[in-house]
Amino acid sequence: MLKSRPFLNLRPTMTATKPPSPMMQQYLAIKSQHLDKLVFYRMGDFYELFFDDAVEAAKLLDITLTTRGQHLGEPIKMAGVPHHAIEQHLIKLVKLGRSAAICEQVGEVGANKLVERKVTRIVTAGTLTDSALLEDKQTNRIAALCVGKKQTALAWAALESGEFRTKIININKLADELARLQVAELLADNDFRLPENCPKIPISRLNAWQFAPDTAFTLLTDYFGSQDLRGFGLDLAEHSAAIAAAGALLNYLKLTQNQLPPHMEAIVFEKENQFVEMDAATRRNLEITATLSGKKSPTLFSVLDECVTHMGSRYLAHCLHHPLRHRAHIQARLDAVQVLLENDFAAISGSLKHIADMERIAARVALGSARPRDLSALRDSLLILQDLSLPKSALLDTLAACFPQTLSVARILQAALMPEPSVWLKDGNVINHQYNQELDELRHLQTHGDDFLQELAQREQQRTQLSTLKVEFNRVHGFYIELSKGQAEHAPSDYQRRQTLKNAERFITPELKAFEDKFLAAQDKALALEKVLYEQLLQQLQAALNPIQQAAKAVAILDMLCSFARTAHKQHYTMPRFTDVPQIHIQAGRHPVVEQQVKHFTANDVALTPQQSLCLLTGPNMGGKSTYMRQVALIALMAHTGSFVPAERAIIGNIDQIFTRIGASDDLASNRSTFMVEMSETAYILHHATPQSLVLMDEVGRGTSTFDGLALAHAIALHLLQKNQSLALFATHYFELTKLPESQPRAFNRHLSALEQGQDIVFLHQVQDGAAEKSYGIAVAKLAGLPPRALKMAQKQLHLLENQSSHPQLDLFAEPTELPPDDDVADIAGSQIAEKLRQINPDELTARQALDLVYEWKRLAENTPE
Repeated sequence: MLKSRPFLNLRPTMTATKPPSPMMQQYLAIKSQHLDKLVFYRMGDFYELFFDDAVEAAKLLDITLTTRGQHLGEPIKMAGVPHHAIEQHLIKLVKLGRSAAICEQVGEVGANKLVERKVTRIVTAGTLTDSALLEDKQTNRIAALCVGKKQTALAWAALESGEFRTKIININKLADELARLQVAELLADNDFRLPENCPKIPISRLNAWQFAPDTAFTLLTDYFGSQDLRGFGLDLAEHSAAIAAAGALLNYLKLTQNQLPPHMEAIVFEKENQFVEMDAATRRNLEITATLSGKKSPTLFSVLDECVTHMGSRYLAHCLHHPLRHRAHIQARLDAVQVLLENDFAAISGSLKHIADMERIAARVALGSARPRDLSALRDSLLILQDLSLPKSALLDTLAACFPQTLSVARILQAALMPEPSVWLKDGNVINHQYNQELDELRHLQTHGDDFLQELAQREQQRTQLSTLKVEFNRVHGFYIELSKGQAEHAPSDYQRRQTLKNAERFITPELKAFEDKFLAAQDKALALEKVLYEQLLQQLQAALNPIQQAAKAVAILDMLCSFARTAHKQHYTMPRFTDVPQIHIQAGRHPVVEQQVKHFTANDVALTPQQSLCLLTGPNMGGKSTYMRQVALIALMAHTGSFVPAERAIIGNIDQIFTRIGASDDLASNRSTFMVEMSETAYILHHATPQSLVLMDEVGRGTSTFDGLALAHAIALHLLQKNQSLALFATHYFELTKLPESQPRAFNRHLSALEQGQDIVFLHQVQDGAAEKSYGIAVAKLAGLPPRALKMAQKQLHLLENQSSHPQLDLFAEPTELPPDDDVADIAGSQIAEKLRQINPDELTARQALDLVYEWKRLAENTPE
């Protein structure tokens, strides 16, 4: 809720308080329309903020807070930033989750006249288009969520590229969709509350009526100039929520940009089964574009990103989060990569390296905010594309066909712009010579004024025969003809005296006066004319946006394909093959990220088929189980993006989803323990996995007691085998699970090998058939640096448990032992106490419960009946 602001009281009061100045009245009127945003109010060379906005901005931006004048009897708080530094402040504000309304001077500046001002743009997290405010390799998307009575839908757009899509979703999958799209800002109605498992993103609130389907339908059909939306796959009766979300989003873009964005050519209705699905946890665990700690590298994206343009890098990131299921499209990419490998892909990349970010330039052209250097960069890029020659493949031929379509645009820009235009239009020297005759004359006047003056002086000397005559200029009196005192009395009648000096007289003539007026106004007129011509040029480009956008997308795809070729060449990747049978066969597969971090990576095979679909993976901690499982998922993911894969051979079946349950941590903010997070993610997998899904389960059940964990792990493995029938890798330390293949023939055992050398361990990282013989926990603890005394105590306790415990599953990889003799009661009591200690959580015990436990343990130790 907004705090009460003194400046919101616009009603006149019957007091002696001085009324607001006209400028302050103008500000208050503008601010009343943007109460939830910081208003940057342009005053000369500064953007000023007033009242509460000034207080907040001073705190967030670390700028000086001051006061100036009074309003309603109180000092007006004020803070400001120079106009040339506003971008860096906007970057900071957006990262802090705040929005800003930029209020510019749009009227002419004149004496005793209030300059007209209006909000020309609203800067929010999801509507940025300026390169200074955006991450180069990350697409900036804004989404709108419509939660209806029967349907829930999500619509999203990227202003920088013209992307505009919508989709009917299950509200329970909202977190997965937001993670897939990496949304920067979400629009939702006032009553909606983001589920706890969703990423924390800025939410802009809209009124419920702004999601009205009928209004949205009218807005969208008017925008696309169509009678209905069936051509886009949308029907008002069947997809009302999707249309409502898209309409609310389009209207928001209109409000923030002061216009409807003209470069969104179509709305795409996205359906299920277009992409290999991954939930939010899977995307996080596979570290596709961010590590588990939130860093940008090392990730799958950082390894594969050999792109030379920002457009290519953004498209690569998009493809990694949207792996294709359409086999023909995947194969087209793979064939293109193969052709590029056989030809000179490096030369193509060398040409692309000089291509500017055409995608974002096109967006700024569409919104009318493109700067001169943007257009010159676009011109140079389009000219480079005309000379680009690509080898032959179905996809490469399609991409190559896009480039000649922009030749006419390149020629327009070549004719209109200086080879090196000024950074800012206000500085002039943007429009090219010989583009406009009037502009050329004005420039000629500025640069060749001396020639005219010399010619005038010669003519006047001849006409008057006065030898001391000369034509000169100064800033105070402008142009003048000067004669000595002796010859001044012979001046012609058309000479008008301008200034008298001690030894000379200065005159002006009608011809010289006309030249003076023209010369002094030439610069202003030239700048004004350049502005008009530049705006006309932008309008021409806006009419040709479609081929520019198509060429930009073609460059992005081509850059990604060259990046795939370069990575395949450097890292010895091979082309994957696809089959319709749900299976995964990988020979000598490698983890694409981990192999870059180590000197020697041990390659391993994997074979998952409908006949043997669940691999029970055992072995020591640090032995490589998680790496092995992740590499299988990453190879499958890379194959579906059209990339070659790190393996000698890979055959990938029909995969619809990838699930992972790897690692967990407490979600304290949502009051969920590690175990609760683990079970929530596992439940999601068991509810959604199909026989075409790839499932990775890493040590499920370890967050609770031994009995509970073993029971749950056993039940989950059986559910995957019998109900989901998915292709699964199931890593575990529960030895009992390795007996599962005896009753379930579709399950099989494999393990990561290791060697013991005394009390030390050597990890071989080789995946071999069968179950591991032991867990090597103490040897791993030694590697972790546990003190020798603690290690000795652990070894002694392990030996005690192995020989005396009545619960043999406590050592999960030891063969069951006979029960101890009846008279060995003390050791049994000790193991029982140890087991109870493992089961309790001290932080959850009350004082009375703790005391009861002490009495119980005392009875066990003394072997006394209860």
